[in-house]
Amino acid sequence: MTREEKSRVIEELTAQLAGTNVVYIADISGLNAESTSNLRRACFKAGIELAVVKNTLLEKAMEASDNDYGDLTTVLKGNTSILIAENGNVPAKIIKEFRKKSDKPVLKGAFIHQAVFIGDHQLDALIALKSKDEVIGEIIGLLQSPAKNVVSALKSSGGKLAGILKTLSEK
Repeated sequence: MTREEKSRVIEELTAQLAGTNVVYIADISGLNAESTSNLRRACFKAGIELAVVKNTLLEKAMEASDNDYGDLTTVLKGNTSILIAENGNVPAKIIKEFRKKSDKPVLKGAFIHQAVFIGDHQLDALIALKSKDEVIGEIIGLLQSPAKNVVSALKSSGGKLAGILKTLSEK
């Protein structure tokens, strides 16, 4: 690979990293062609971009990026693939689901909205993360709950009050 090609790849990776807040780094080496194709298909269906990258080029792209990847560059050894997504927990779910059939892919690390997760043992914690839409839905539900209670209390007490007035007027 020539110097110009390397600098072009670094620029493209830097642009990709700048355009997202969710980056997973995994090792998919050892997967046969069929398994790799199935993984790519699953990622595509989930809206995840999967790419195999050279460690040195990814490290230079991370250094050139505005994001602070912290110690994430320390996991850039051996075969490396990046998974870029919109939602923080979707790639972790894909990896977990795929590992029911195989021992790969192995999670090396992840960068999710300024938080750095290093190691395969973080997979369950990443699955438990909630997406932005899930958090907004929960907040809306919590905000609506007191209002619904007040409205139902007013409706029920209004009926009771009308019943009491009717009973008093009949006497």
